[in-house]
Amino acid sequence: MTDTLIDRRDLTFQLYDVLDTQSLLERDRFADHNRETFDAVIETADRMARETFANHNRDADRDEPRFENGEVTMLPEVKEGFDAYAQAGFIAGRYDESLGGMQLPESIMAACNGFFTAANPGTAGYPFLTTAAANLIRVFGNDEQRDAFLRPMLEGRFSGTMALTEPHAGSSLADIRTSAAPTDEGHYLIKGAKIYISGGEQSITDNIVHMVLARVRGAPAGVKGISLFIVPKYRLDDSGQPGERNGVSLAGLIHKLGYRGTTSTALSFGDDAPCHGYLVGEPNQGLKYMFQMMNEARVGVGFGAAVIGYRGYMHSLAYARDRTQGRQVSDKDPESPQIPIIEHADVRRMLLAQKAYCEGALGLCLYGARLMDDQQTHPDPEKRAAAGTLLDLLTPVIKAWPSEYGTKANDLAIQVYGGAGYTREYPVEQCWRDNRLNPIHEGTNGIQAMDLLGRKIWQNKSEGLQLLIKEIQTDLEAATEGRRQQWALSLSETLQRAVKVTQELGGALMNEGPEPVLANAHCYLTLLGHITVAWIWLRQANAAAQYLGNHGAELTASDRAFYEGKMQAAQYFFHWELPTVAQDLMLLERRDDTCLNMQPDWF
Repeated sequence: MTDTLIDRRDLTFQLYDVLDTQSLLERDRFADHNRETFDAVIETADRMARETFANHNRDADRDEPRFENGEVTMLPEVKEGFDAYAQAGFIAGRYDESLGGMQLPESIMAACNGFFTAANPGTAGYPFLTTAAANLIRVFGNDEQRDAFLRPMLEGRFSGTMALTEPHAGSSLADIRTSAAPTDEGHYLIKGAKIYISGGEQSITDNIVHMVLARVRGAPAGVKGISLFIVPKYRLDDSGQPGERNGVSLAGLIHKLGYRGTTSTALSFGDDAPCHGYLVGEPNQGLKYMFQMMNEARVGVGFGAAVIGYRGYMHSLAYARDRTQGRQVSDKDPESPQIPIIEHADVRRMLLAQKAYCEGALGLCLYGARLMDDQQTHPDPEKRAAAGTLLDLLTPVIKAWPSEYGTKANDLAIQVYGGAGYTREYPVEQCWRDNRLNPIHEGTNGIQAMDLLGRKIWQNKSEGLQLLIKEIQTDLEAATEGRRQQWALSLSETLQRAVKVTQELGGALMNEGPEPVLANAHCYLTLLGHITVAWIWLRQANAAAQYLGNHGAELTASDRAFYEGKMQAAQYFFHWELPTVAQDLMLLERRDDTCLNMQPDWF
């Protein structure tokens, strides 16, 4: 086994050589930082993740939280890890200094959080949800709500959740029934039930702040009648401290395949006692507000999937270097020494696929974080708007592609281990179990596909797609030599077919309606995902080729191996992965009706 969570060299390459994160220092918001402070906070995250999160990852998976006498009991190490994370300033890391934050770029914070999730997805879930809920209150809450809840959340004294899903409705938020009745005292009485609420009950913070979707009585049906409420576990007293228990009760814990350290809860509101909720913003605008947290969570889920896949890859790579078994196929001497399994071509195939998936997914997610930085801090208003448009388009891809292919990487890691891989004595089976939740978390990948093809690709006359094509074109033009030139041609041809089929699907949506088109939305998500990740790999290959060209004579063997490894992983993606979208293109071009016309009673 290895304690490497994310290859620091790869992370440095992606942040600085590919994304030019250092240029963010020229912006006013980050003027007090420098490259050394960025590197120091990343080093701190790496060290702390290994010391305070990885130390109880297996224990929290094996000894998951228990529901006893109406309360949750959990390993004390979970609270110790959460407190260490909060005290180091990571919950507030991206926030203003006036709120106790460090004003770090989203790119740097994403990199830091990657270490904690790779080390222990279960414990990482609590601060991940807290910072997103806090940001919802920061943007849409009033001054009183910010004063009461924001700083305690950023300090880690209160945690946060998002309470959307209801037992009868699942992902269909239009069908939620939780109600909110106004009172004369400035609060609402919340009544209803929520399910699969991550972090909905725990024993690590003084209070839990639930962000709850509910309907004010008399509100319109469907999504137009949803409002957003702050519902704390404990009401606050006059000094702002947790006081009387609010009417939120734990109905039960849900036992998951993975992420076992993060409680998954069924919550009931207003059953045993009055449940006070505080309206955020305007009535009936709740889903619009909640989309901020949902989109942050979707990007976070994708990043988590990428780094859990990466963690499994690091384990299987170390195992393949150490494990000896068999001989080269040309060696017929049974007396010759066995060789490390990394010497076998099929094992290298599985490792190379993992490298292509995980380093590509990491690059995709870091690019998403950089878009957030540009959306928030770019000095040019047009560039800020363009970054937001591009991020909006790519959010379904950033969520879904890593969660599908990070999990495939973990599956391959198990295979590299052989029989040891599916035993609990080795770590990769837990990586797979943890990651298998991510294609479902925060809107299933099928929902992401329908969101992409049914809505986002067409917004503002497909402005997002046009911006993406423009970004890709820059790197196509830079790939002028050797293998990269052929890769650029392959990507360009695939992109042209994708644009053509997109135009055809737009016409079909208008003429035939959504059902025949959205029936194959998954194919479109895969198509755009592979095109985008192929572009991410071309960017990495361009940066690696430039470095090799500029420093060839002075490179150490280790340096050369790193950059040549980047080139070979890019080749793998272009030779083995990008061509697979030909089937998706064919199905989309034909508007294949196989799945649409399969009748329920034919199964």
